[in-house]
Amino acid sequence: MTTSDFRSDTVTAPSEAMRAAMASAEVGDDVFGDDPSVNAFERELASAFGTEAALFLPSGTMANICAIRAHTRPGDEIIVEEQSHIFRNEQAASAWICGVQAAPLPSDRGRLDPELVAATFRDEDIHHPRTTLVAVENTHNYQGGAVVPLDRIEALAEVAHARGAALHIDGARLWNASVASGTPLREYGRVADSIMVAFSKGLGCPAGSGLVGSAEVIARARRTRKGLGGGMRQVGVLTEPMRLALRDGIERLAEDHRNARTLAEGLNALAGVTVDLDAVETNIVFVRPPGDAASWPGFVEGLGERGVRCCFLGVREGVRFVTHLDVGADDVARAIAAARELVEGGGGAGS
Repeated sequence: MTTSDFRSDTVTAPSEAMRAAMASAEVGDDVFGDDPSVNAFERELASAFGTEAALFLPSGTMANICAIRAHTRPGDEIIVEEQSHIFRNEQAASAWICGVQAAPLPSDRGRLDPELVAATFRDEDIHHPRTTLVAVENTHNYQGGAVVPLDRIEALAEVAHARGAALHIDGARLWNASVASGTPLREYGRVADSIMVAFSKGLGCPAGSGLVGSAEVIARARRTRKGLGGGMRQVGVLTEPMRLALRDGIERLAEDHRNARTLAEGLNALAGVTVDLDAVETNIVFVRPPGDAASWPGFVEGLGERGVRCCFLGVREGVRFVTHLDVGADDVARAIAAARELVEGGGGAGS
């Protein structure tokens, strides 16, 4: 059976060009700082964002942890969005690794209110933690791939900087935000004090993320990376495909966005299936299948039996489909047809 995998853009496989780049990578020991491929990648990534420095990390979660450590001290507080990856999906690492507590705030589809953020900052009181970081997720996963506009990020940075705090962007899918909004990467680099970007999602690399910021921030992050066990050796075999993706893979994301729109419209047209079409901005589509939420895992299972893989994320979000470079127009059509067959057959697994 042909399988169309919409579970996440992390399921992408490296291209033949990436595999060839890995095989031919010139390498050294990155902990000693003498892997030429890693050094070239970090220079190119910093240049793309217009920042002083950049750092390779094996994962986005580690990159976020290193950024938080770079901007805070144990006993501080960070402001995050209540459904953000940092707060919801990183095992409270900001607390148990960085020693800081999070102040989670509600938002309008991932767009924090600058006035609410300003009001959440702590007074200089001996009883209070110091608020030293504001974190923004862009695009926002649990808000359906929503783009946080640059002017909102600028306003949040202004609030943070006026109080001596920093602004970090968890940009695992910032490439998608840039393409969808037309915002150059350097504009994000101009505003934020640090930015994490993932290469193993829509860009299709087998592993790896990057962190950009000032030389001082990156030096602190590099030290934390080593302490977390992220100091690796011949890492050029991973950064060479990342260099390819940085040069050639970003503009292609517009295709994923078009496929997501086609998928959303096709599913929304089915009886009993609901998609908020206004919320589909990039490559993530949240679907509310027929019936109550208790039956939605059965809907996912039924699609899986028909060769279409997706995820049930919970009652709040529903069923998630993510488009990426390994699912094209034929896969979108297959997903819509499978959902139609399932709905018309009464829904649920095995129908």
